[in-house]
Amino acid sequence: MGDLDLDYTIVFPEPALQESPWGKHREPVVIMLGWGGCKDQYLAKYSTIYHDQGCIVIRYTAAWKTVFITESFGVSSLREEAKKLLELLFDYEIESCPLVFHVFSNGGFMLYRYIVELLHSNQHLRKLRVVGTIFDSAPGNRNVRGSVKALDAVLKPATNVVFRFLALAAFALMVIVLRILLYPLTRFFHENHYDAMKSDPSTWPQLYLYSRADAMISCLDVENMIALRRKKRLPTESFDFEKSEHVSHYRRYPQKYSDMCITFLNDCIRKAMGSTFKSD
Repeated sequence: MGDLDLDYTIVFPEPALQESPWGKHREPVVIMLGWGGCKDQYLAKYSTIYHDQGCIVIRYTAAWKTVFITESFGVSSLREEAKKLLELLFDYEIESCPLVFHVFSNGGFMLYRYIVELLHSNQHLRKLRVVGTIFDSAPGNRNVRGSVKALDAVLKPATNVVFRFLALAAFALMVIVLRILLYPLTRFFHENHYDAMKSDPSTWPQLYLYSRADAMISCLDVENMIALRRKKRLPTESFDFEKSEHVSHYRRYPQKYSDMCITFLNDCIRKAMGSTFKSD
């Protein structure tokens, strides 16, 4: 379902016959931000992790053209989408619920960058109670090869070989020129998402799930971001799955992945709510 401008899915917990594990507190809301080219049916598999825990889940993926083209040209088109996504919490009157983000790849990370900026600059949105963020296969920093592979994965099912080759070549050239060669000049107008998030003012806990076998997002980029947060003494957890491919950690290690997400969710709620939190 969705409004006129935002194609999202929201799933509420089934009416429980027994007492909610969240006690006196309202259900947590988990906002899932999909990777570039992600379909809702893929996110739905992940959302069951949280839905089974009695959470409200909102799933949203920005259009791949916006992720790969518009943002690469330095147009902050995702900022308005980020604002509309957060406003949904007020529309559904769940703005007082503890909020967790689950962010996939750079496509989700780009959108999350603007969400963070809004949460710290917009007085109305600062009322929201974010308690944690999970990153899956993100963030990456100006990896031309990985970006081309990601776009190729999006284009391959629906385009012929010649068009795909030309599109990928043009995209690679654009990234090299605008985001690398001219970046010292253009960063004053549009700082890339990785650099912008180096100064992320958020203090809530973060969990990074990644793999050194990821061919699209360098594990070094993820580990550098983890190191920056730990240097600031911010609560930061991480796990290297070592052998799983890009956004494939859950598919390859479903039990380990879901256990880590559930544990992180519960820990975030307990820390945010204090000793009054009632566990199941």
